Amino acid sequence: MANNYFRFKNFIIYQENTAMKVSTDGVLLGAWADTYKKKHILDIGTGTGLIAIMSAQKNNNAIIDAIEIDSESGKQAKENAKITEWSDNINIIISSLQDFSPNKKYDLIISNPPFFNNSTKSSDKHRTDARHTYSLPHIDIVIFAKKHLSDKGILSLVLPVLEGENLINFAINNGLFCSRKTFVIPKPGNTPKRLLIEFSKTNCCTKEEFFTIETETRHIYTEEYK
Repeated sequence: MANNYFRFKNFIIYQENTAMKVSTDGVLLGAWADTYKKKHILDIGTGTGLIAIMSAQKNNNAIIDAIEIDSESGKQAKENAKITEWSDNINIIISSLQDFSPNKKYDLIISNPPFFNNSTKSSDKHRTDARHTYSLPHIDIVIFAKKHLSDKGILSLVLPVLEGENLINFAINNGLFCSRKTFVIPKPGNTPKRLLIEFSKTNCCTKEEFFTIETETRHIYTEEYK
């Protein structure tokens, strides 16, 4: 059974009331995303509030909006944000993306979205909503970002590789271009399982990287991961 909290160096994430717990995907995206000099940041589907809190820690001058469709998860995200030293920077909003109408442009939009399409749905509706794309289609994120990013703003996502490559093609046809992508490999010799993707409004060359989590010995992590 998962712990009801996850302790980081400078904050703690409680997760007993959230549909999705702290995951490697979220931690990697929060660490990888470029928050430098970003004034307004939006976290879509914040869950526990982890990525919003990580973004505030990395850039304590940013104002961060974080939306969450599940009310219980949203309440827990508010509680998690409140007990950090960056609580004044983080605004948790209970809303779906489709109902969210911001009155500002964002310099960074970030999301660790659900990515199951046709898998068996859980009897727990909250977990199903958090895991399946019908509640947050990836193309909706791209369309929203194109409208609500500032001119130099970026969109950062983590997805399985196939879904990520498909979304890159969709984004190009809708005016967002892949400026950076990192293939995440579980351990040497494995195929990449996740793709960290950065989009911008500028059509530029894509910076492509590879990132390995573990060494050949299980639970012994690479220097880059540590």
